[in-house]
Amino acid sequence: MISQTAEYALRAVVWLASHPQRALGTARIADATRVPAGYLSKVLQSLARAGIVVSHPGRRGGFLLSRPPEQMSVLDVINAVDPVQRIRTCPLSLTTHGATLCPLHRRLDDAMARAEEAFATSTIAEIIGQPAESTPLCESPGVSLTMRQGKEE
Repeated sequence: MISQTAEYALRAVVWLASHPQRALGTARIADATRVPAGYLSKVLQSLARAGIVVSHPGRRGGFLLSRPPEQMSVLDVINAVDPVQRIRTCPLSLTTHGATLCPLHRRLDDAMARAEEAFATSTIAEIIGQPAESTPLCESPGVSLTMRQGKEE
């Protein structure tokens, strides 16, 4: 339903929301979220352009959320890097469909609209505040995102 880029953006934003004390560098975020650093750098640039994160340059610089996680929806993050694509016209370019969607594409677009609404009404704060046995991020098999090599993330 969402692209890998959107998944990576959400991982980074959720992790930053969980660590608001100071700006964190790309390498640290990439390591903690299991996102390739080069890819994450581009994702973070897109998030900065969209006003989701703020970049602090310099040796001790890094990224911080631009606003509290209570004021940031999942849809805000997704749309910053790979906007949700709704079906407005026939994806097959069939002229017989005219200006309206066929029943199949209407049903698919309705499902996408419900997903978009769920993303819009879910905040980053809700994700990090949700009680769970594991961290809010998906973990790699055998590797914890909160404790690794004896160091807390």
